[in-house]
Amino acid sequence: MKIGFNLLLWTGHVTENDFAVIEKLKAAGYDGVEIPIFDPSDPSHFARIGRFLKDTGLKCTAVTVCPDEERNPISPVAVNRQGAIDHLKRVVDCGAEAGIEVLCGPYYQVLGNFTGAYPTEDELARAAEVHRAVAEVGAQAGITFAIESLNRFESHLLNTMEQAKSYVERVGHPSFGTMYDTFHANIEEKSPLGAIDEAIGVIRHVHISENDRGTPGTGHCPITETITKFVGHGYDNWLTIEAFGGALPELAAATRVWRDFFPSPEYVYSEGIKYIKAALAGA
Repeated sequence: MKIGFNLLLWTGHVTENDFAVIEKLKAAGYDGVEIPIFDPSDPSHFARIGRFLKDTGLKCTAVTVCPDEERNPISPVAVNRQGAIDHLKRVVDCGAEAGIEVLCGPYYQVLGNFTGAYPTEDELARAAEVHRAVAEVGAQAGITFAIESLNRFESHLLNTMEQAKSYVERVGHPSFGTMYDTFHANIEEKSPLGAIDEAIGVIRHVHISENDRGTPGTGHCPITETITKFVGHGYDNWLTIEAFGGALPELAAATRVWRDFFPSPEYVYSEGIKYIKAALAGA
């Protein structure tokens, strides 16, 4: 099992200024980091990040989104869907330069943009068309897609693992899977642990995130039980901590962070990895 840490706790765009933090994560025992790829305009920028990570001895995954209506996979406007395809292909290019293994995130609609209705067959079909167009591009770059279902307050297309599994089957490409996030499952699943059993065949990535998006092990998400469940299923990929704070006001607003959940980022990553390693040891 590989343990990672999502860099969104510090930044939405990794630069050389963040390398000191990455070195601290390496020293704390992490196997890799998860980088945001929100601005895919310069692949050479991500190549520099990739070289640093390789030199540091860390592996890498990434998270991305479709940021606006002009790049919206479920848009009824064909040019917007093409914009989503072009955007995700650029993300793949940047990810390949950085050496990422997995591309996760809710890149099936614009985050927080609601229609006011249930997801429609047309929306699902349009999004799947977009993802089929980029899945093979990712496969050729050695990147696995792990689409993320979010809670109902952040998206409407995919909220549960059942929906995510069905969507993965709709896309129907071997490089295209889904991921499990303890925070979202805690809100949406009737049985957070049972949802793993039902979807394990298509789960390619896992986010460890507490119920308040703070330090793993300090809330009521069944994280130890979740890790035990994945070990029992033979899952041997990433367990990546995702926590959010107030350092980035725009991201804090998007993730509904209105107070501090922990004394410091150092507390999150130092206590978080100890908690996960203890859970793995007892699994």
